[in-house]
Amino acid sequence: MRNRILAIAAVAGALTAPVAAQAQSDTVGVVRSGTVVVEDNEGIAVDQRPAFREYIVRERVPNYTIPDRVIVGGVLPEAGVTYYDVPQTYGATPYRYTVVNGRTVLVEPRSRRIVQVVE
Repeated sequence: MRNRILAIAAVAGALTAPVAAQAQSDTVGVVRSGTVVVEDNEGIAVDQRPAFREYIVRERVPNYTIPDRVIVGGVLPEAGVTYYDVPQTYGATPYRYTVVNGRTVLVEPRSRRIVQVVE
């Protein structure tokens, strides 16, 4: 009987752990189905995205082709891709941008991890 009570308590604890983890208030991003979603306040703001895309076209940023899918959380190759600073007019951000497989992405410079795909 005691083992049954302990087993029920262990299952109940395992089920409530994710709820407790979500209660934390200082999350930087959210993980859904294995994909990291960056909060909008960290990348290019929604209202700035059309102007930012126009800026990319005006600057004629080269398009790099990689065999992998371009998704948030993906890591770009170490060599062969050039990263550019985001102008202050589009918001202060620690990230850099580039164009990969025809998509503009924000990248964390040290890890080369994609943090936002600017659509």
